[in-house]
Amino acid sequence: MSKLSILGEFWAFMRVRKKWWLGPILFVMLLLSLLIVLTQGSALAPFIYTLF
Repeated sequence: MSKLSILGEFWAFMRVRKKWWLGPILFVMLLLSLLIVLTQGSALAPFIYTLF
């Protein structure tokens, strides 16, 4: 199953069920996980982890 089909199914779920509040939550979670992954090996890592 490709990642695009998962996103398509999620979009269809939000559209049919009117769960629009899930969109911003998912977006913030993706941004935070990307921030953690990208700063994993840098000197900024200790400062990022103090936010959580």
